[in-house]
Formats: sequence, C-alpha cells, structure tokens
Amino acid sequence: MPEQKVMNRWIVVAGAILIQLCLGAIYAWSAFTTALTDSVEKGGYGFTATQTQWIFSVGLATFAVVMVWAGRQQAKLGPRPIAMAGGIVLGIGYVLGGLLGKAFWPQLFCIGIIGGAGIGLGYVVPIAVGVKWFPDKKGLITGLAVAGFGFGATLWVKLAGGFKTVLWLVPWEYPGLLETSKGMLGLPGVQSVFLIYGIVFLVVVVLGSLVMKNPPAGYKPAGWNPPAASLAASGGVDLTSAQMMMTPQFYMIWLTFCASAMAGLMVIGVIKLFGTDALTISGMAAGATKDEAGTAAKLIAGTAMAMYAIFNGLGRIVWGSVSDKIGRKLSIFLMCVLQGVMMLVFFYVGGNQWGLIAGACIIGFNFGGNFALFPAATADFFGNKNLGLNYGWVFLSYGVAGILGPQIAARFVDAAKAAGAAAGTVDAWKMPFLIAGVACLAGAVISAAVRPPKPKAAVVPAKEAKA
Repeated sequence: MPEQKVMNRWIVVAGAILIQLCLGAIYAWSAFTTALTDSVEKGGYGFTATQTQWIFSVGLATFAVVMVWAGRQQAKLGPRPIAMAGGIVLGIGYVLGGLLGKAFWPQLFCIGIIGGAGIGLGYVVPIAVGVKWFPDKKGLITGLAVAGFGFGATLWVKLAGGFKTVLWLVPWEYPGLLETSKGMLGLPGVQSVFLIYGIVFLVVVVLGSLVMKNPPAGYKPAGWNPPAASLAASGGVDLTSAQMMMTPQFYMIWLTFCASAMAGLMVIGVIKLFGTDALTISGMAAGATKDEAGTAAKLIAGTAMAMYAIFNGLGRIVWGSVSDKIGRKLSIFLMCVLQGVMMLVFFYVGGNQWGLIAGACIIGFNFGGNFALFPAATADFFGNKNLGLNYGWVFLSYGVAGILGPQIAARFVDAAKAAGAAAGTVDAWKMPFLIAGVACLAGAVISAAVRPPKPKAAVVPAKEAKA
C-alpha cells in the first residue's frame, strides 16, 4: 500500500515523543530523594534511603507488570484508548501523591503503584505502533519512540531542582519548583511538585495518544520491501507469547536485559546520593568545611543527574540507529561490555566532579540503548505481529531490575549509616557498583550466545509435534 495514501507516519513519532516525555518522569526520582531523606527538623520527610528507593522500585516493577496487560489490551482495543488510559492514571497518581503524600506509605501507593501503572499502560503503545509504521527502520524508530522517556527526565529534574543558564550573556538562575511551589495549597515542595506534574502529565499524554493509530493491514512504506537477508537473520517467524516463552532465546534476552537495566536503574535511583557523598568527602579533603563541600556536591550531583538523563535519551536514538547497521546482537554485546566496565570504575572516578559527570553520561547513554535494542531484538527474534504483548513479557526483566538495582545500593548505604560510618558511607557504594558491573559483563556473554529461533521448531503446535 503506497505510503502517500495513509497519514504521514512521522506524526506518530511526534505523538510518541509527547507521551514518553511525561512517562519518563519516573527517571527524575533522584531529584526528590535529598528532600525526602532530610530530617523532619530540616523541613524534609525523614525517609531512609531504602524507603526512597522502594517507591522508585515499586514504580518500576508496577510499570513492567502492567505493561504485559497493556500489550494484550492494545491488541484488542486498539492503541489509542490504552495510551489515553495511561495518561489519566499517571496524572491521577501524581495528583494524589501531591495531596496525600506526607508519609512513606501514601507516596508508595500513589507514586509507585498508581503512577507506575499509568506508565505501564502508556509505554508499550508508541513502540508497538511505531514498529508497524516503520518496518524499514525498527532500530531507529524504537529509539526515537522512547527517546522522550530519557529526555523527559532532564526536563522534570531541572524544573523541580532548578538550573543556572546564560541568556543573551545575562546570567539567569531558576531555583526550581521544589522551592518556588512551596506552600501551594498548603503543601510542602515535594508534594506541590507532584501535584503540578500530575496535571501536566494527564493533559500531555492524552494529547499525544490522539495520533496513536495502527497502519492499515498490509502496510509497507513506499518503495520498501523486506530484504531476504533480514528475514533470514530474524528467523522469519511471528510467535505468540506462549510460543516465544518456549524458546531459550526468550530467557537469554530476558536475563541480558535484566543485567543491563539493573546497572542503569541503580545509578538513576542513587546518583544524587552517591555523588553528594563522594564529592562532599572529596571537598572536605581539599580543605572546605562540611557545609561548603556538601552544598557544592549537591549542585554537581544535580548536574550529573541531568546529564545522565540527556545521554539516556541520546543513547536510545544512537544505539537504535547503530543496530540497524551492525545488527542487534553485536550492538547489545558492545553495550553490555561498555556498561560493565564503566560500572566497575564508577566508584573510583565519582569522587571527582568531572569523573562523576563523565561516568553518568556513559552509563546513561548505555542504559538508554536498552530501550531501543531490546524491543527491536524482540521484533527480530519473535516477529512484529505480536510485538506489543511479546515485549511486555520481555520487559518484566526491567521490573525485576528495578527492584534489584536500587535496593542493592540502598541496603548497603543504610547499613553503613546504621553502623555509624559517616565518612565511610562512601565506601558502601563500592560493592553495589561491582555487582552491577559483573552482571553486565555476564549479560554480554549471554547475548553473544543467542541465535535466532528456527522457524519450523518455533511455530509447530504441541499436538502436531507429538504426531
């Protein structure tokens, strides 16, 4: 079917980016952790590091679990209503978190469970729809479709925490919503930001979902035919979820995704805490007072967090585009190796401001690659037809990683603080980063062993196989 007879497929990409910009707010969580862990006497919430990471982890896990259901429903009901439902649920979660989130349990439920469910509903739609409109550019389009998720984190981090810039050579400083929105409806800074974000998320996601529409049956971009080489490389199959989960390739991809995502999610959840600890100790060693070093450390850690988010978005586009040229398997292998090495050295370079920022950029870049490479790999290995549901099952590995990564780091740090290790708290970060680095390298080994499923063996029904 000629491309000109249907709507411009790039409109779908624009809608996808709008949706993902809002869904990516979960990656801005570290912007709130310092205020949440400050003592009540200092105007904070008195949460432990573990509690802050439980909210983040539950949000990620709920996101992954709900995405499986959303993949099935968008195949039945169509992508548009599921994407709209995602925006409404996400918005309600954050609004309720703003109004009710004075304690840990309400925040866990509103931001973690309700907000995470909204992300799970909306996330799969732009990917599944985009791949159907762009069968000729699967890697690039999955990267673009989810790039907003990474870039969105930068937007929400800086809006919440503030920034300094130069406009026409005039310095301009914005203190951030955490400061400027304090007292709105009688709410503290964190809760008022949740309220504002919730309203914005609801409106923007619903707008983006209006263009989430599948192409007509049999659609092919003008002048494009699937090359025989790509069919051979992918195995030329269209598997159902049940068939997919009977293949060893599913579990190998699942474990690799889990290992690689665990490293990135660990750093997302704790980069501000780690950077503040490491740079404060470094600043004190250079002769600054604890307060001076701590203030400077928070600013630098905030910058590292924002750069992480930017490179997270870039990684989705670049890795996706690269994989279209060198193949998904090699791309995943290289990404896991680079991420593993970076995690192993991150503790040692994080005490220097440039080392922290550079490390954050590299880790964010590789972490972003997961979300272009693994949906495209799922389509390559198991087919485009059932991608929305199949990728939901693969994506459960991300939910597991969302619990393992942040929780491993938080447990070590809380244990060090409980033991009274003030300066020694920095050393507690060494083991979590080591665990994540080794896991990534193990994922690289697994990815190198993956082979496409054989068409005949993969699609033969159980009864026919017995006969």
